Amino acid sequence: MASGWAREGAVQDQIDASVNDAVQYARSNLASGSSAELCEECDAAIPQARRLALPGVRYCVTCQQAIEGKSATAGAFNRRGSKDSQLR
Repeated sequence: MASGWAREGAVQDQIDASVNDAVQYARSNLASGSSAELCEECDAAIPQARRLALPGVRYCVTCQQAIEGKSATAGAFNRRGSKDSQLR
């Protein structure tokens, strides 16, 4: 179903492009190579089990959780501007 002046399938093409961009972004942020023995943030020792499970790991669990918490709040989508939230 076309909407407005968009051609048939344009909405799905946009969705596919957004998903592909997100996958490429995630792949570019994957760690690779040899793991660090000490955390780059706090210099704590990184357990061998973590280094073996996650090749290329650079942070201890505590610092990694803090880093991921910061990036989660800086999302790429502004969900507050959606039409649904404006109707409430």
